[in-house]
Amino acid sequence: MKSQKIKLSHEDSIFNLIVYTLSTITLILVAYPLIYVFSASLSDPISILNGDVWLLPKGLHFNAYKEVFKTPGVLIGYRNTILYAIVGTFINMVMTIIAAYPLSRRDLMGGNFITFFITFTMFFSGGMIPTYLTIKSLNMLNTFWVMVIPGAINVTNFIIMRNFFQYSVPNELIEAAYVDGCFNIGILWKIVLPISKSILAAITIFYLSGHWNTYFDALIYLSDKNKYPLQVFLRQILIKNQPGDMMRQVDSTTTADLQLLFEVLKYAIIVVSSLPMLILYPMLQKHFVKGIMMGSIKG
Repeated sequence: MKSQKIKLSHEDSIFNLIVYTLSTITLILVAYPLIYVFSASLSDPISILNGDVWLLPKGLHFNAYKEVFKTPGVLIGYRNTILYAIVGTFINMVMTIIAAYPLSRRDLMGGNFITFFITFTMFFSGGMIPTYLTIKSLNMLNTFWVMVIPGAINVTNFIIMRNFFQYSVPNELIEAAYVDGCFNIGILWKIVLPISKSILAAITIFYLSGHWNTYFDALIYLSDKNKYPLQVFLRQILIKNQPGDMMRQVDSTTTADLQLLFEVLKYAIIVVSSLPMLILYPMLQKHFVKGIMMGSIKG
């Protein structure tokens, strides 16, 4: 039996046309900068300076990527960023889980007050100078841990995870686990976390992308260039209109050659620094969307 197609009304057809049009425009606005940066990183520097690169590469070559990985600062920054992202995200997830789960339990005395107190910090914080003085008094300046400890819990992510635990985890499962003699840690590890993979994936992406893109904390708290994340090196290149310290290792003989190579190199660095996140997000997209929708505040 053949399935019959549903005939859309005139209003529905107009609505679909508007949706598809806006979606196409949004796709172009989002995708074009990514395509242009990637094409420019593979193009001839002269073509970039002349404005000949619009969509596809002109004069295909990979010299910029060779120079990126030959530049010591980039490799050091890449290594540091990977370490900060992995260790920092692990600390973030552990701290957020052990804070969100107890406060999601309705039988916790004073849980609402503690949640309000934590949420209050979203609107009123100590400020940059008191935070800096606190970190300095803890002897954390210019250390690895200054990049992963101060922001161990993000309040927004904490609220999303708490709401997921409170409204999306069946209370009957927890009560049944109590009857079977399971304690709170066992309930969290064996019941709550296995059925919360979507929210865990979503929050992991939030924290991971935050660590991967951070540069401001490094500018304030780090003075050793060997501890700089990749984004700091990237920022130093982008805010200068000439080759900086990172270009001194390039085997070029004239300033003009350096400037031409720099035009392509800055695009290549953007691609190299963004590629891991662009690859990771599609893999976790379904969990990301599901986790955010289920972890949103219930009306």
